[in-house]
Amino acid sequence: MKKIRKVVIPAAGFGTRFLPQTKAMPKEMLPIVDKPVIQYVVEEAVDSGIEDIIIITGSAKRAIEDHFDTPNAELIKNLEQGGKTELMEQVKRISEMANFIYIRQKGQYYGNAAPVLSAEPAIEDEPFAVLWGDEFIYAKPPRLSQMIRVYEKYGGIVISGVRIEKKEDLVRYGIADITPVEGNVYKINSITEKPNPEEAPSNLATHGGYILPPEIFGALRTLTPGKGGEIWLIDAINLLAEKGIPVYAVEIENAKYYDTGNKLEYMKTVVELGLQHPDINGDFKKFLKELKF
Repeated sequence: MKKIRKVVIPAAGFGTRFLPQTKAMPKEMLPIVDKPVIQYVVEEAVDSGIEDIIIITGSAKRAIEDHFDTPNAELIKNLEQGGKTELMEQVKRISEMANFIYIRQKGQYYGNAAPVLSAEPAIEDEPFAVLWGDEFIYAKPPRLSQMIRVYEKYGGIVISGVRIEKKEDLVRYGIADITPVEGNVYKINSITEKPNPEEAPSNLATHGGYILPPEIFGALRTLTPGKGGEIWLIDAINLLAEKGIPVYAVEIENAKYYDTGNKLEYMKTVVELGLQHPDINGDFKKFLKELKF
């Protein structure tokens, strides 16, 4: 079994929910206090043993490349002269975390399968992971590390799973019909996208993280685009499942899911992680308590 060495991070979307902010700045670069969303995703991959980070970009996404590039000499000189050694080391480490590969999304299709298909030249004939660039799961050990452990034991396709506690929220996710395997591992029989809460097959949402075999690219190329020329990753996964490739869900342990893809959930994430940030947590908590509504 080949080792999981590469992760694909789609980051080519227009970020229309955050306009006009995202007219010139990628939504993946929206800050969570002092670190952009996509850096949390990259750090999870690196902490899980990933060597190559393949970021699928589009127009107006140059800021992502600049962020993970070697810091310019003028910035380093400024930090050195100001005695800000710790900050200098932080910005240096960003570019040294992994090998970064950037691919501009091409083709006529939209939908979440399109950026994955664009990554094929960099993947070649090996299994790989996919993590979305505008959301993250904080877990110990990291979510992707837990997924890799399941893949190494069972093979097939592995999708991360998170329990949705509020029944009314089931309509926001792909919910899996599952059969227990062992512990927090389940065989996925099917996935219902955004089900009526009364008809949902479980409360396990399967999304956000995938480990896929290279055969996924052949399946992606056979998809028939739907409305708006969209193609969807789950449709290709279903095709492979029909051919006998098993699909597993791993319910991520010690996990907290942060959805930063819409304004409200983004603001919730900023507030929650701001309250945990060692530089500001005390004063920020005091500020929130003193707010008048």
